[in-house]
Amino acid sequence: MIIDDRHYDVIVIGSGAGGGTLAGALSRKGKTVLVLERGGAMALEDQNVADVDLFQKDRYHPKNERWFGPDGDPFAPQTSYARGGNTKIWGAVLERMREKDFTEVPLQEGISPAWPFDYAELVPYYEQAEQLYRVHGKAGVDPTEPGRHGDFLAKPKAVEPFLEPLRAALQRQGCQPYDIPISWSDDREDPSGDAQLFGLEAGDPDRLTLRDNAKVLRLHVNPNGREVKAVEAELEGDTWLFRADVVVLAAGAVNTPVILLRSANSHHPKGISNGSDQVGRNLMNLQLTSILQLATERNSGRYGRSLGINDYYWGDKNVSFPLGHIQTAGGVLQDVLFAESPPVLSLVSKLIPDFGIERLASRSVAWWAMTEVMPDPHNKIWLHNDQIRINYIHNNREAHDRLVYRWIDTLKGVEKDPITKVVLKAPTHARGEAPLSVVGYGCGSCRMGDDPANSVVDAHGKSHELENLYLADASIFPSCPSVGPGLTVIALALRLAEKLD
Repeated sequence: MIIDDRHYDVIVIGSGAGGGTLAGALSRKGKTVLVLERGGAMALEDQNVADVDLFQKDRYHPKNERWFGPDGDPFAPQTSYARGGNTKIWGAVLERMREKDFTEVPLQEGISPAWPFDYAELVPYYEQAEQLYRVHGKAGVDPTEPGRHGDFLAKPKAVEPFLEPLRAALQRQGCQPYDIPISWSDDREDPSGDAQLFGLEAGDPDRLTLRDNAKVLRLHVNPNGREVKAVEAELEGDTWLFRADVVVLAAGAVNTPVILLRSANSHHPKGISNGSDQVGRNLMNLQLTSILQLATERNSGRYGRSLGINDYYWGDKNVSFPLGHIQTAGGVLQDVLFAESPPVLSLVSKLIPDFGIERLASRSVAWWAMTEVMPDPHNKIWLHNDQIRINYIHNNREAHDRLVYRWIDTLKGVEKDPITKVVLKAPTHARGEAPLSVVGYGCGSCRMGDDPANSVVDAHGKSHELENLYLADASIFPSCPSVGPGLTVIALALRLAEKLD
């Protein structure tokens, strides 16, 4: 075992939306920060794949990484161990949660719990997050948009030409499509924003130390079990110990609870910070269904996500409970999530040549339907012989089905519109659900709360049981917003950086 000579102010485990943002912010505030990242620098060509290769190779599935699902069978998770974490493959969509998302919300199958603070608490950090990540958008169009103090600093980038008549067609159907807030960089070679660029590289290089390929195994506590005294990590075949005044776990909704569970000791026999038995429980993962339309003319298949629709976010003319969010997928040859769960191309992509996939993709317009789920203690992450096991079954299914069928009805209306020329009338719309392997929207597995008996951390992400341990990723979410967690994770990280200063 090698013990690092240096003592840091803060160790951050993971460099994604939470960890990368927090590390950069703390270093700018004068803290000495060590980031332990399980992966390394992702090659530029792997960050911006926009080709048939996206379907035919197992990109974004870490080599030799196998988790086990509820049926006991192994699967390869779609996740990114690299500088920037899953922000390398996230599509760069950064939406604020709605005001009501922070409150107790009745869903069709139960109650989505309230957060320990309201939307107003996060507003200044949402503003900082949008500025830091250069979010492009336009305020005042989305009917569910939460209150804000002004417009986005940067205007939306132009969408693909065929999407403008499609936007107009949706407006004729009574929808209010808006430009999705998206993080953009100024780099033509790497245009989408991520936590490596706006988190790590925005930090103070004299105070921020990054260790690549450092797989954190467990945390070690002091003799009374009240503080983390060292972080144990595997680096190039050696075992290292690193020390700091404060330790922040930001390894994601799966690996954060795994590290806590693996760190069990005599003081914490069920895992560190797990006196409530909530570590790993209440896992939530957005319900995602991709839906295809047929285009009349070819498109490139290579473009980012563009339009959002929230007209059914809180319900529709038939129901008063929330249904969820709709957004355009990126081009079929560029959307990483679609490549994991394509409704049509999955069956043929292994069988037909590249030009055939290209042709199919160029005639497709893809949409995502996204619906929140509720926390359920039986949906959990646990360890068996040090193997990661996930027991997970979606709830709130009928609401998601209603959203899917409601959207298909809207698409049929668009296709019947004689003015609309960019899509074809189709007897059916191919669709497919994202599998369990898509974990980028996972949250809730170490939830925050005021009561230590039923939560893992407090409202700032501080462990109820250890004085110097914090969590800074989506694992601390009490509920699961339909718009995705990215911007909220970044805002919470900036809020935590202010507290730790």
